[in-house]
Amino acid sequence: MSPPQKTAPVAISQTRETFPFGSLAYLGAALSILICYTDIIVRLIAPFLGLSIAPRTGTPTSVFGINPHLQAVLMWAFGLLAVIGLARDKRYNQARSPLIIGIAGFIVIVGTLYTFYDPLILLFGYLLLVVAAFVNQNTMLAQLHGTVQKQARELESLNRNLEQKVAAQVGEIERLARLKRFLSPEVANLITTGGNDHLLDCHRRDICTLFCDIRGFTSFSEAAEPEEVIGLLQSYHERLGRLVAEHNGTLAHRAGDGLMVLFNDPLPCDEPVLKAVMLALEMRSTFAELKEQWEKLGYQLGFGVGIANGYATIGVVGFEGRYDYTANGNVVNLASRLCGEAADGQILISHKAFAEVENDIEVERCRDFELKGIGKAVTAYNVIRFANNGQPRV
Repeated sequence: MSPPQKTAPVAISQTRETFPFGSLAYLGAALSILICYTDIIVRLIAPFLGLSIAPRTGTPTSVFGINPHLQAVLMWAFGLLAVIGLARDKRYNQARSPLIIGIAGFIVIVGTLYTFYDPLILLFGYLLLVVAAFVNQNTMLAQLHGTVQKQARELESLNRNLEQKVAAQVGEIERLARLKRFLSPEVANLITTGGNDHLLDCHRRDICTLFCDIRGFTSFSEAAEPEEVIGLLQSYHERLGRLVAEHNGTLAHRAGDGLMVLFNDPLPCDEPVLKAVMLALEMRSTFAELKEQWEKLGYQLGFGVGIANGYATIGVVGFEGRYDYTANGNVVNLASRLCGEAADGQILISHKAFAEVENDIEVERCRDFELKGIGKAVTAYNVIRFANNGQPRV
């Protein structure tokens, strides 16, 4: 795109330098003709103006008493001015014919004045001078037309490039909007601006998965009005979704009152289990504030969380216009089942995940769970608080 941007200003500057087209050529020719034929012109229009002019005598004289020699000098001097104007314009239009015609006309005028005087030959010289000025003007106009056409083509090319650029940017915005549905804004921006779309390709990674949902939501939604259900879900997802973004979690799935959040994917992070626990504790605290408001309205609801870590297969699934970034594997099933077993206010964490953060949190051991889809009993722990005076390790 840079060449068109540099070319257009050059053409415009040349046009300004040559404006008005062949002005000196026309001016010189007009002044020379006026000096030559002043006497004749005045004598022709004098009767119409009521002027009385002495008739011509044998010796050529001017109405204004101009010396014939001075008149001749002025005639060829102004003719030379016309030639200078043609030479000046030739530097820009590179056209020789106007200058050649103008020089020929000038030579004819000078030759007629200083060798043998013939009015018809002198008139022919002036005709050549005027033709030269006319051809020069047409040449300049043709060049200007070509410049305008060239600039129009360049502008069209710029518009095409601009359209492509806008289309690419619109696509980028749409892609970013899709990514922000299941990624934190920081991660989505990093992927989009860095061109790291391949991070969303199907792959296998060690992740930490967090599931959470509302206890008693099914019975509430059956008894409440649809508008009440939507209003509750809106405030619930707005508050908890903001927490997911603040902790750089990946919102992989959202259905009704349930949320599935991933850590350590698509971008790796340090201590994903600890980050998941931090998010869960803040979610529980935030839900407690919402619960207090809802109890005033007669809503009896609770909140449970399940956390597990391990390897999973992750990637984008869906169809054009509706894609989701999700994970699949035993770790996902385990976190989901633990969430289902959690009572109100409980954050159940798997034994493997607990081993990653056992020095950072206070827990109480729960009974072993027989979980659907998992062959053996699962040991889990309920997270109470952070061990460091209730504060997360920095």
